[in-house]
Amino acid sequence: MKSLIVSATESEIAPFLSHFSFKNGSNYLNGNQVVVLITGVGMVATGFSMGYVLAKNSFDFALNVGIAGSFNERLALGEVVQVTDDCFAELGAMDGPLFISIDELGFGNAMVAPLRSKTLDGLLSLEKKMKGITVNCVHGSDQEISLIKERLCPDVETMEGAAFFYACNQVGLPSGQVRSISNYVERRDKSKWNIPLAIETLNERLINLYTAIR
Repeated sequence: MKSLIVSATESEIAPFLSHFSFKNGSNYLNGNQVVVLITGVGMVATGFSMGYVLAKNSFDFALNVGIAGSFNERLALGEVVQVTDDCFAELGAMDGPLFISIDELGFGNAMVAPLRSKTLDGLLSLEKKMKGITVNCVHGSDQEISLIKERLCPDVETMEGAAFFYACNQVGLPSGQVRSISNYVERRDKSKWNIPLAIETLNERLINLYTAIR
């Protein structure tokens, strides 16, 4: 089996890389080949990096991992979830105060769901299933947060997820997205964030997940 692990930053999966003595590149675990790809933050960096690696390699599945902000206050900081569908939340046009999605414009689909596989469904069976949105600018004002909740009803927010799913879908690659909650989406206040906890729990889950692959 050959899989691809994708993260925006190395720091988000540093404990996992250290645990298995992985490097950014091709590695082997329990006889299975694992490629680790650090893309950089955001949809453009993710899209380019994914296109480059997928043009040169084939995989059985790909997994996007990292931290996320939560709109859902029922999720605890440090809780690990699976994003089962994602959305290019800002792809569209403004008409005064109204947002017109790319779907309504007739130019494509903002929503993107991953291709599934029995292997991934089994590996990710324990995670809570959540709806994600992908943005270029994370939300930080009460008005924007209220509008995005009303329009899309998201659970979590990232800057890469939908681009990752899109790239995988374009080549018919099953994929999954696992995120750990580092903060709630609200007026920006870093004193309330817990990135170390989110990284710790994410990597514990990732280590357990890849230890179970045979």
